Amino acid sequence: MKYLIEIDKAIFYFINITIQNPFFDWLMPFVTKLGNFKIPIITGSFLFFILGKKKERLFLILLIATILFADYIATQFIKYIFIRIRPCNALPNVHLLVGCTGSYSFPSSHAVNITVFAVLTSYKYRFLIIPSIIIALLVCLSRIYVGVHYPFDVLGGAVVGALISIGVIYLDSRYLKRFYNSK
Repeated sequence: MKYLIEIDKAIFYFINITIQNPFFDWLMPFVTKLGNFKIPIITGSFLFFILGKKKERLFLILLIATILFADYIATQFIKYIFIRIRPCNALPNVHLLVGCTGSYSFPSSHAVNITVFAVLTSYKYRFLIIPSIIIALLVCLSRIYVGVHYPFDVLGGAVVGALISIGVIYLDSRYLKRFYNSK
């Protein structure tokens, strides 16, 4: 276990310090802050709901419910099982580009949520697979780059998000399809 922690720290410092550059110092804090995307997300969701058909509306409701559920599981249960201190609170010489909270680090809730978004969106809309993956990878990388998560926090968050999404996809394919197809 100690060996894995040292690998995690080494990868963290590589991403947080070694590849540090002015462009990423501007881009990564922008990408990592949800507030920068609230207006497009709210506008897009509103338009998707108003202009979309029943299938799109139901998908949007399913996506939002799944993100809220996954976030709750990560922040209210998993973080309190692992109780991992954030690198910005535990390591010296962290290149910190955003505020460092006292909340626990594992798993990254950003990684959980963006992975749910990417997996479910890719499942429903195959043409969005590449953009969804790129966005998810960028958000996940940003959490390490700005100094608030270790790589294994992000990887763990992505796994949690993917597993919850797979469960929802299974339920959707087995039980929820009838709601999409009903008149």
